[in-house]
Amino acid sequence: MISRKKQYINKKPHRMIVVSLDAVGTKDLELLENLPHFQALLARGAICRQVKSVCPSLTYPAHVSIVTGKLPSHHGIVNNLRLQPWRENPDWFWQRRFIRGTTLYDEARKEGLTTASLLWPVTGRARITYNLPEVWANRPWENQLFVSFFNGTARYEMDLYKHYGHMLDGIRQPMLDNFIQSSLIRTLKKYHPDLTLVHLTDVDTNRHEYGVYSEEAMEAVRRHDMRLGELVSLLERMGEKTTTNIVVLGDHFQKDVGCVLYPNYHIAEHGWAVRKGNRLAKWKVAAQNGDGSCYIYVKDRKDKELMFAVAGWLKEWKMQPGSGIRAVYTGKQAWEKGADPKCAFMLEAKDGFFFKNGCEKPWEKAAEGNGVHRGAHGYDPDSPEYTTFFLAAGPDFEPGEEIPEMYLIDEGPILARALGLELEDADGAVINRFFRFGHEVG
Repeated sequence: MISRKKQYINKKPHRMIVVSLDAVGTKDLELLENLPHFQALLARGAICRQVKSVCPSLTYPAHVSIVTGKLPSHHGIVNNLRLQPWRENPDWFWQRRFIRGTTLYDEARKEGLTTASLLWPVTGRARITYNLPEVWANRPWENQLFVSFFNGTARYEMDLYKHYGHMLDGIRQPMLDNFIQSSLIRTLKKYHPDLTLVHLTDVDTNRHEYGVYSEEAMEAVRRHDMRLGELVSLLERMGEKTTTNIVVLGDHFQKDVGCVLYPNYHIAEHGWAVRKGNRLAKWKVAAQNGDGSCYIYVKDRKDKELMFAVAGWLKEWKMQPGSGIRAVYTGKQAWEKGADPKCAFMLEAKDGFFFKNGCEKPWEKAAEGNGVHRGAHGYDPDSPEYTTFFLAAGPDFEPGEEIPEMYLIDEGPILARALGLELEDADGAVINRFFRFGHEVG
């Protein structure tokens, strides 16, 4: 069998750097296109300004969809959080083992390409050459460095922490992204990976805390532009600007919110679970938040009486004035949207509302110092003005090409094509107009 690498114009593919700007959407292009470094990339790149995210439009499902080309229902990462209602702080889907099927970095490794990942979600314990995964110490007895080293490439991580660890203040921004940016620059200079995946969360963090269009969020967008400028400047100094594909993309957008809903409070009040502090024990029914969406799980979905009772409660709750519930989907409808097929129901919040897992109160409004978010994601990807973007500049992409609209699941096949790879069973499709004529032969 002829290898995919040889099928790719008979030579090793160009280096690729994929920069994910978490929670940066189409609306941000109004600012980004007037900033010098993004503007310069756009001038020599191909773009889609209307990219529809996945359902639920959360960071972890979205980032796995980007590197698999699959819907969450097919790749298995259906939320940021794992279903652990007995824990006040559930674990996230940190490790690669939770992903069903192959990924972009798996296929790159098979073809002998070196890979790097800096805080790309769901890469813990992945077979990535240089891996700094997004994994947090989630138990009082855990140490962050040990958790990182166990899940990533320890020697590589030690090198990064040695040089830039002083820049960190936990996961606070912009210090975290400054650390990742410095680590990216060192990685490219010292390790020269063929494929690099970078996840920057400055905008997402500030939107959660201050609101979507807050000045803090806009300043974070401007910082991203400076980071892009530093990246391109490095490639120029290394003489690799014209031989490197740079892809800049978003994973989802956000909406302004002011009130959080706690479905598990109502579940406990109905007697379907036992409230233990701010978590559930002995549950028959449990809610799992996804910010603007929320899964409702029934432990025994064959219990028709319980399923009927839960459906009745949700219908009644939605009909109440000021409920904050925009839609109630059945498990089948959730699956058809690409979400978790194992849920019994799925809720979507109205604009201004979002969900959390607590169970001590039915709802809570945002107020100074109470920690309730001012911005949230996880909403239906079909929501108006909720799209994100995809920009690719480099030797394989057609300068000035603009695709009117596409899906997040198309990005994996596009990235794979640029690397001379293929993602089997992808739900998305390659959009050939992105590529220069003669990009691929055969």
